[in-house]
Amino acid sequence: MQLFVGLGNPGAKYAHNRHNIGFMAIDAIAAANGFGPWRTKFQAAAAEGHLGSTKVLLIKPQTFMNLSGQAVGEAMRYLKLTPEDIWVFHDELDLAPGKLRVKKGGGHAGHNGLRSMHQHVGADYSRIRMGIGHPGHKDLVSHYVLHDFAQADREWLDPLLAAVGREAGRLVAGDAAGFMNAVALATRPAVSDTAPTKKEPGASVGNTVPEASAPAAPPDDVRQDGPLARLLAKFSRR
Repeated sequence: MQLFVGLGNPGAKYAHNRHNIGFMAIDAIAAANGFGPWRTKFQAAAAEGHLGSTKVLLIKPQTFMNLSGQAVGEAMRYLKLTPEDIWVFHDELDLAPGKLRVKKGGGHAGHNGLRSMHQHVGADYSRIRMGIGHPGHKDLVSHYVLHDFAQADREWLDPLLAAVGREAGRLVAGDAAGFMNAVALATRPAVSDTAPTKKEPGASVGNTVPEASAPAAPPDDVRQDGPLARLLAKFSRR
């Protein structure tokens, strides 16, 4: 068995916060792979299912972010798992919105959910870092993560969550690189099918350069069969 953990805060008040993208990822995995029903277990909302042939328990700790490790530690000990069996989905300030990286081990970088994980589980679990961007100054971080995603964020958030749900089986199969690549391909910006209008250097925006027109036909009196040509031919024969 493997344990998939989403980090977030319980309750409708926090449901759409940036800090809750971990919960959102777990919900996407459950929906895409037929997990359920959700039950209260290990101080968490929990749902069982399979990814491929591997049995997986999804949990969303209900202890609030700062105490997330309590629920995960309890589940790990009861199920006789090790930190290597645990995958944690969480928000990442140091990645651009929509970017995703998988990392095993390492520090908590000040993330309170990960800090609690370290205290109750150790550091050797794997984490799926889901980029939400940075507000620009550390004093703005708390306000930023505890507020809802903007409506414009849905353009990258919805495809990201859908791809995570669809591709999660690659993680339990040991293909973290393939998981990252598949998610990246699914969330890259669409390329327009319309080729841009060619512009000459210095042309102003919105002004296209007209195509060169075909050369005009010569006037009738200078054509080879015109009146002037026949008159010249007459004198040249004398």
